[in-house]
Amino acid sequence: MQEKIRAAPTLVYPESDGEPMAETGRHVRLLLDMIETIDRLFRDVPDVHVCGNMFLYYEEGNPRKVLSPDVFMVRGVSKKELRTYKTWEQQPYLDFVLELASPSTYTKDFNEKKTIYEQILRVKEYYIYDPYHEIQPSFIGFRLVEGVYEEIAFVDGRLPSETLGLELGERDGVLRLYDPVTEAWMGPSREHVDETNVRASEAETYAREAENRASEAETYAREAENRASEAENRVSEEARARREAEAEIEQLRAALQRLQSSE
Repeated sequence: MQEKIRAAPTLVYPESDGEPMAETGRHVRLLLDMIETIDRLFRDVPDVHVCGNMFLYYEEGNPRKVLSPDVFMVRGVSKKELRTYKTWEQQPYLDFVLELASPSTYTKDFNEKKTIYEQILRVKEYYIYDPYHEIQPSFIGFRLVEGVYEEIAFVDGRLPSETLGLELGERDGVLRLYDPVTEAWMGPSREHVDETNVRASEAETYAREAENRASEAETYAREAENRASEAENRVSEEARARREAEAEIEQLRAALQRLQSSE
């Protein structure tokens, strides 16, 4: 009996493990905000891929060699949507990774993941941030220098990123990006809309206040004009009264002279 030739089993690289994308709502919001902000930063730059919470496979033929960076950016990859990231199909080395840590993940973030990012994925910059400040350090960054991670020093309370050309720091207790050239904070679109609305409201308030000040100035000018007119009238009245008094005095003098002459 001829033996049947069996096809080699097809390797499956899962797209999800069924677990939540992040531990808490704060982690989720920050993850999405940072992806949106960085993606908007490079929207006009071709072949810069920004994503996060995606399975990243780093050894062909071994689906167990996988991790899921919370936020990452890589040059040399198109902006088209990817369901998984395979380093043998895409750019094998990443430029930027941000992990949002917690007490249950920080050991892995500081050890296993740090080693993979440094030695296998050659991530140029790796940042770890705990939104709740429950771990120490709660915010730290590493930069690849001659194949080895060196800790990034804080500048004015922020960590400068050479790959982004910006700085990572907290604004009102939330991790955001800061542009040291324009001295402006960058955040998700909703914050820019809110800030625009605030500025519009402030401008409207300022315009109303300026209009009120102009109206008050106009009222003051009219009152000053009225006081000047009243003062002018008083001066004119006093001058008229003085002339009448002088005329009356002259008449009295003339009458006195006539009396003296008749005597």
